[in-house]
Amino acid sequence: MKMTLTTKSPDPRPTLAQRGSSALGDRVFSWWTLGTGLLVLAVLGLILITTVTEAWPAFDAMGLRFITERVWDPNPATGDAIFGALSFAYGTAVSSLIALLFAVPVSVGIALFLTELAPRRLRAPAVTVIDLLAAVPSVVFGLWGILVVAPALVPVYQGIHNLVGGVPVLGSLFGPVSTGRNFMTAGIILAIMVTPIITSITREVFGTVPRADKDAALALGATRWEMIWGAVFPHSFGGVVGAVMLGLGRAMGETIAVALVIGGSTNITANLFASGNTMAAVIVQQFGESTGTYTAALIGLGVVLFAMTVLINVLAQVVVRRAEARMKGSR
Repeated sequence: MKMTLTTKSPDPRPTLAQRGSSALGDRVFSWWTLGTGLLVLAVLGLILITTVTEAWPAFDAMGLRFITERVWDPNPATGDAIFGALSFAYGTAVSSLIALLFAVPVSVGIALFLTELAPRRLRAPAVTVIDLLAAVPSVVFGLWGILVVAPALVPVYQGIHNLVGGVPVLGSLFGPVSTGRNFMTAGIILAIMVTPIITSITREVFGTVPRADKDAALALGATRWEMIWGAVFPHSFGGVVGAVMLGLGRAMGETIAVALVIGGSTNITANLFASGNTMAAVIVQQFGESTGTYTAALIGLGVVLFAMTVLINVLAQVVVRRAEARMKGSR
């Protein structure tokens, strides 16, 4: 007597394709993510509208000269007050670029060391120290800069000036030194402040590179540096640029630390050893004593700083897209 076993045929429909009670959860999740994304845009839009409205008296009084004028004189002896943001925009750009010139190579080097070279037992303490450095209040950096760093760097600045002062271009960049509170000192302090931010993000980006890509490069005979240049950097380029942009945003918006070490002068000069000021620093320095159009002009500096930050991020995205397109085309 033969016995035949019959098996029930499986449901041909994929389990994930079946619509059940999870459909409502998917819709709620989709609405929630869409709402949070739109909320960010709404907050940015409200900030822009509010600040532009508050700053409109200064924009109306100065017109385009608010951006192109280098003079900032809220209390003139005769005539109307003059509010020009150009000197402060220049100081913001110069100090931030100096910070990136110092911070980016150091940050990328630390991130590469922690992800590619450091012993496993050393990585956790090093990451902890970097995170603690990022948590130090900015006023501490400012006080340290004005009390320790600025006086100590005056002989260094003077030696650099004596060495290259006769060279046409370098002599203009590294001119006479009057005090340690200048563009260069502000850039150095900002570099120390943004290094932990750039390092942490860059380290996480380097950690996302597939191990198979690294092993393939090494298997083909590449040295460790060639593996990093050919496998790690192309895969991480966009993330590293994003880390640099976040550091740049921190540098451009820093207030107390920069206000203490940059000198507080309304000045446009090629001399990096001269004192100057930034938009964020002048806002915190003068907002308490301002009224009326003076207050509107300070808020207008914030609007210009916001616009500069958005413009720089847009340009960075364009650069990343073009660079990634070239990398894909060369493969």
